[in-house]
Amino acid sequence: MAAIKTDKLVKRYAEVTAADGVSLEIPEGEVFGLLGPNGAGKTTLISMLATLVRPTSGGALVAGRDINTEPLEVRRNIGIVFQEPSVDDLLTARENLYLHSMLYGMPRREINPKIDKMLSLVNLSDRADSFVKTYSGGMRRRLEIARGLIHGPKILFLDEPTLGLDPASRKAVWSHIRELKEAHNTTIILTTHYMEEADSLADRIGIINRGKIIELDTPEALKRKVGQDLVFIKGSVNEEAIKALPFVKSLERENSRYKISLASSGSNLQALLNAAGTIDEVEVRRVTLDDVFLKFAGQQIAEDAEEHAEDFFERVAANKATRR
Repeated sequence: MAAIKTDKLVKRYAEVTAADGVSLEIPEGEVFGLLGPNGAGKTTLISMLATLVRPTSGGALVAGRDINTEPLEVRRNIGIVFQEPSVDDLLTARENLYLHSMLYGMPRREINPKIDKMLSLVNLSDRADSFVKTYSGGMRRRLEIARGLIHGPKILFLDEPTLGLDPASRKAVWSHIRELKEAHNTTIILTTHYMEEADSLADRIGIINRGKIIELDTPEALKRKVGQDLVFIKGSVNEEAIKALPFVKSLERENSRYKISLASSGSNLQALLNAAGTIDEVEVRRVTLDDVFLKFAGQQIAEDAEEHAEDFFERVAANKATRR
């Protein structure tokens, strides 16, 4: 059964279409990574699925409940960790979780045992009765994950859960997310700007830009679409000879060097170097999700930046003309 199923989901704000006919299906127990540049529509999509924002058109089923006609039932089945910190600094961790439990109408006899279980899950048992204002950023994030889970949701939305955390704290949060999936079969929807995070945690990844899902697959499959390896070459390169090689997927000029994606450097690197021409410097590395993101979303980001720059200079010119 699908945990989430959307059907041509649209959200428009004045002249901006934040979600543009999004249709996707996320099975139970999957960690689904949602990647995209700022303003691409990630938070809007999550807000609609969480019933915080009403769609302009289209619909979705979340945990089998309709976001348009059954918003309260949807909310009973989901947990959310917001991009911005939202736990109460003036309460302890235990008090924060107790308040959340009461808001969700959990039976009183179940609340304290569940709080202890959640605090243990995120390694905060020894700080349960400390005020949250004394917590580090990583501890606050872990508490927010515990709060999002305490009412037993089937689906957990994590909107930039490690934003602003140091590398050690990020790794700790990643560990807890993996434990959630393994122990509770929780469906997790994760938005992030950290490609390593998405690669490490997500079963599948959707890349969204301008409100549309432009790529959707497993991390490995997405990387294979770019090429297994990247070779960077400096020198007098024979571009036509390289492009003619059957194992070369693409060739791009990057400042003073060429970036070449190919199927396998282990078996094809020598043939590539033989065809390349006069070479001064060679670097070989594996394709990462950063490369995937830049390939599929980078061009549109550059086009958007160019359009914004043109609009800016047109406005400047118009203002100057008006002042004259």
